[in-house]
Amino acid sequence: MEDVLAVYQRPLDSMHPVLCMDETSKQLVSETRMSVPAAPGQPQREDYEYERQGVANLFLFCEPLTGWRDVHVTARRTRTDWAGAMRELSDQHYPTAERITVVLDNLNTHAPASFYEAFAPEEAQRLAERFEFHYTPKHGSWLNMAEIELSVLSRQCLDRRIGEVGVLRREIEAWQRKRNAASKIIDWQFTTTEARVKLKRLYPVIKM
Repeated sequence: MEDVLAVYQRPLDSMHPVLCMDETSKQLVSETRMSVPAAPGQPQREDYEYERQGVANLFLFCEPLTGWRDVHVTARRTRTDWAGAMRELSDQHYPTAERITVVLDNLNTHAPASFYEAFAPEEAQRLAERFEFHYTPKHGSWLNMAEIELSVLSRQCLDRRIGEVGVLRREIEAWQRKRNAASKIIDWQFTTTEARVKLKRLYPVIKM
């Protein structure tokens, strides 16, 4: 926990950007009947029946100090999918950075080993050296600021029936453009000092 909180205290540095990464899934659901449009005094009405169309995976990256975020929609959440998203982050969004720091949770796919499953050894090594990973502790996913962005995305964009991956991508891209244009930075206030007070029970008692 303190390792992640120390990372969040780093100043803005374009050569050493600090990002957060998280992922979630979205059940694709299509209508079996046309919904009834909203009318004065009446909300839009949907039939309770629906048809499952599979599941899409979302990788979300955000840079808290600049208010930038990017969402990748994939069919799966394998090691190679994650590795591909990380390479795009490195080479398309931060090509001139010396080293990219990423805060993320400890899923088995979120590791440099994934680069070696997806790419040739030379490319895998290059990417592994581009990143500095800091993992949130078990039961500590709330420390990952990307989780905040996923919550906003869910409330503002995903909290409804979407039946096709293409529609999902277009809706997310529209949300992303609007949120990035607003440059909504994340004002993280929780520090190591506060953690040692509020979470005192988690620290060992040292008897002198």
